[in-house]
Amino acid sequence: EDDVDIEGMAEDLGLDLLELSKKKTICKRCHGLQNFGEVPEELRPGWTEEPLLSQEKFRNLLLPLRENPAVIVALVDLFDFSGSILPELDAVAGDNPVIIAANKADLLPTKMGQTRVESWVRRELEYHGVKSIANIGGAVRLVSCKTGFGVSQLLSKARGLASDMDCDIYIVGAANAGKSTLINHIMSKNDNADKPKGKRRKGNSNAIKGAVTASPLPGTTLEFIKIDIGNGQTLYDTPGLLIPNTLTQRLTPAELKMVVPKSQVEPITFRLASGKCVLIGGLARIEVIGDTKPFLFTFFIANDVKLHPTDSSKADEFVAKHAGGMLTPPLEPGPKRLEEIGEFESHDFEIDGAGWKEAAADISLRGLGWIAVTGAGTAKVRLSVPKGIGFSVRPPLMPFDVWEATAKYTGGRAVRNSSRTKSGKRNKGVGRR
Repeated sequence: EDDVDIEGMAEDLGLDLLELSKKKTICKRCHGLQNFGEVPEELRPGWTEEPLLSQEKFRNLLLPLRENPAVIVALVDLFDFSGSILPELDAVAGDNPVIIAANKADLLPTKMGQTRVESWVRRELEYHGVKSIANIGGAVRLVSCKTGFGVSQLLSKARGLASDMDCDIYIVGAANAGKSTLINHIMSKNDNADKPKGKRRKGNSNAIKGAVTASPLPGTTLEFIKIDIGNGQTLYDTPGLLIPNTLTQRLTPAELKMVVPKSQVEPITFRLASGKCVLIGGLARIEVIGDTKPFLFTFFIANDVKLHPTDSSKADEFVAKHAGGMLTPPLEPGPKRLEEIGEFESHDFEIDGAGWKEAAADISLRGLGWIAVTGAGTAKVRLSVPKGIGFSVRPPLMPFDVWEATAKYTGGRAVRNSSRTKSGKRNKGVGRR
């Protein structure tokens, strides 16, 4: 066979081989995720039957960690706790120390005491039956993988344990919890010399992208990724596991971008009487039923999700007519996407109020956020979600924020009532549009 003259071909095409050799090469899948947050369905875990992308394969990668000394950093999402805590965490950790990194602390709507949030996380871990947090060296840390808040303290704790145990550090968690974003933040701090300077603009955005592909799409990381963090220590990014009965698994990449909070969440409170409901986009509905007195419902949902209060009797007709338009997500074509997401099922339950000064409970929707319930007496509540989607009633994460988020509805948008905070600053008047 004739030899291929690569240098000649490159010259004919006007390519500089030396310059090309300096560029980072990524696969087509990573390119789509990094630049567009999208991937073909046949390459998306949970949407494909490809064995190499199966949950069993990812699980089998993680389970051997219990057999050797290791520091386990388990990332959870404060805005989707039940949808991001690994059911397999105890089995993966064994007797190894577990540090719970509670992500998106920067998105909490008001200033909260860190100790109060950490205590709430520990209560939720106990509720979910996670016992490995009690292993020697276990801890809870609040972090923001996006801004870097708390990451230095988290890494210092993990490195100290790894040094004492002479072992490696493993970042584990649910798909889409933010592991790859955390890894990229750590790497940027470890390698500032190579980090491009200046503001992010279109012309240099690719150069600033992290070395580990990160996206809002669950299942971005497919295998262990080894990172040298200096002083002879190694950190591993691991594939995220899909949590059963989570709404995010049924959404398209564009819809995922809407339900995953990217900025500080603006809670909105509605007063609901019996026969009234609030539509959470076209993805869920919460209503008051029976002889219940009015209660307050505070929605801690991503700002891009449209909330619409209406009469319960009109809800089905409104969703059928406006899904994908006034009600998003889902996106267009609304009726088709509703059919793909699945038919709804209703769950009826009661919540005993704790008075008007604090929320009595949160209703957590797996993959979407939560609603705090405030009032006196007993609220009879009906929650409608796509069949199989998980929810839970839990102690409130933010019980005292209801009155800072009350809203009125003008017919086209929800508007937060303007009021002054304790510092004297006026709250923003605009809530959900």
